[in-house]
Amino acid sequence: MSIDNSITEQKLAGALTAETTELIPYLPYLLQDLWELGSSPADMIRLVKENIKTSSETQVIDLGCGKGAVTVSLCRELGVRAKGIDLLPEFIEVAREKAKEFGVEHLCEFAVQDINVSVSSLSGYDIAVLGAVGDVLGDPAETLGKLKKVVRSNGYILIDEAFLEGEQKDVRYQNYEYLTKAQWKNIFQEAGVEMVAELTYQDSPEADETNDYNNRMIRRRTEELSERYPDKRRMFEGYVKSQEEECDDLNGVISGVTWLLKLL
Repeated sequence: MSIDNSITEQKLAGALTAETTELIPYLPYLLQDLWELGSSPADMIRLVKENIKTSSETQVIDLGCGKGAVTVSLCRELGVRAKGIDLLPEFIEVAREKAKEFGVEHLCEFAVQDINVSVSSLSGYDIAVLGAVGDVLGDPAETLGKLKKVVRSNGYILIDEAFLEGEQKDVRYQNYEYLTKAQWKNIFQEAGVEMVAELTYQDSPEADETNDYNNRMIRRRTEELSERYPDKRRMFEGYVKSQEEECDDLNGVISGVTWLLKLL
């Protein structure tokens, strides 16, 4: 299977609200204070606990795992076995350190790989996690089609996304085309998956506090990099602006959501 790395990098940059792939080498520095990158481990744990009977035999694959916050947390809280995959070696290094820190390295494994490559060879997992990675695997229909091949019959998909509650023209962060909830439901039906449960941004009272902290830390690291690379200040400032615009959107025109889906 041939994968265009330049396209993958563009989608990775978009998933992390970077407007150019030139920023990718600087992301580990900019995000060094953050372990959770986009998805809420607490929300995913809650959805699994309330809806899926798990055991030490349960197998989870976390595609685009970032620094492993969801992977490690699921193993720590539920005792499942999990594999996390991400394109950035620096993120995977942190994930492995966190697994050791929380004493679940025997339950977790991590690999550096393009998840577009991963989905072509993986299968039989009980739960597939896709946490806030945007369109890295394609449009929503393509993404669900790829995830279904990774999961066993009657298995589950946990996907972190967002849906449009207002007008697209009112979205501040315009580098992503949001769908309405009705459009998502149609896609689920066409893909042959059932929406078992959902948690929205509004269901997570700590979300605003977390986002405020994240933005403060990113801005701090932006200033440090701008001092070091003054010719790139505009690019770094653009990244902070994108982060803040996305957070503003989550408080109005779009709603962040984690869906638990089941294969029919």
